[in-house]
Amino acid sequence: MIRWNNDYNHTAHPAILQALAECGQEGFDGYGQDRWCREAADRIRQLLGPDGRDADVQFLSGGTQSNLTVITAALRPVESVICAASGHIHAHETGSIEATGHKVLALPSDDGKIDPALLERELERFYADPAQEHLTIPKLVYLSFPSEFGTLYSLAELEEIHGLCRKYGLYLFLDGARLGYGLTAPTNDVTLADIARLTDVFYLGGTKCGAMIGEAVVLLNRQLQRDFRFYMKQRGAVLAKGWLMGLQFAVLLRGGAPGTKEEPLYFSETRRAAEYAMTLRDAFRTKGIPFFVESPTNQQFVVLSDDQLQSLEDAGHLVEYMDRTDETHRCVRFCTSWSTRPEDLEKLLADIAQL
Repeated sequence: MIRWNNDYNHTAHPAILQALAECGQEGFDGYGQDRWCREAADRIRQLLGPDGRDADVQFLSGGTQSNLTVITAALRPVESVICAASGHIHAHETGSIEATGHKVLALPSDDGKIDPALLERELERFYADPAQEHLTIPKLVYLSFPSEFGTLYSLAELEEIHGLCRKYGLYLFLDGARLGYGLTAPTNDVTLADIARLTDVFYLGGTKCGAMIGEAVVLLNRQLQRDFRFYMKQRGAVLAKGWLMGLQFAVLLRGGAPGTKEEPLYFSETRRAAEYAMTLRDAFRTKGIPFFVESPTNQQFVVLSDDQLQSLEDAGHLVEYMDRTDETHRCVRFCTSWSTRPEDLEKLLADIAQL
């Protein structure tokens, strides 16, 4: 089977596996206090530009753990987090945030993004409520970039949400599990430097972008940097072999100094996946197959009939089922990734043409 069901179904980029093999007999300091983590953190700070110069970079094993640890560290017991209804912390993390005693306020969304106007109405409603002491205090806005539907915030949207967070005293947290695919999307106008300027905390996803495991959490707000390692330890996020994650990010981010044409692997590989996804999108569009949502990133959501889906599965393509749109059609997700081979894409394109 050719796997299009997610973007984390292969081990790791060959350059990472080679680096692991080369240092297999070498010893390193534990708990992320090693040369690999220092190299990776320094490289991230360089890529962030002036606003990331004093960032604190920590390496955690996965996205849910990162979301849980960041939000726990940011909120007092009476405070809550706002996200889109499709946000990962609301829809796919088994109530992990609520389990800590923090309410998740989910805003309706058709495309996976928070509408700044809707966010402002929610905040105005809370602060105008004379009985607000009976409610939780909104304190953090959670965004995914790309969203769970592969959509992107424009720079203007991100700046507007940032302005609302500053106006009402909220933290802005950007989930970057697929950040590489978002930053290299053809329509994207947001840079890493923009993210460093406009958010309080975000992370560069590794698990879905070429690493075996790992997310690089970047804390820009000094208040969030304080005691963050304590929260990590309490949540089981300080790994004895933390160097394993540092090594992977160091390898993925080497080369491609700011201002040069050369890109680090993290961006060149995710850029290639985004280009493959656009080719795939064109193939579906040529066949007149509708999209559940328009995505400019590596996740493509299309509406297939049961017969079309069965045809692609019989041809050897494994995809992820989403919701049914009617009795004979369903939304199906196709993911390209850093590990997508050109010959697999060519086969899928040929099989789509036969639908």
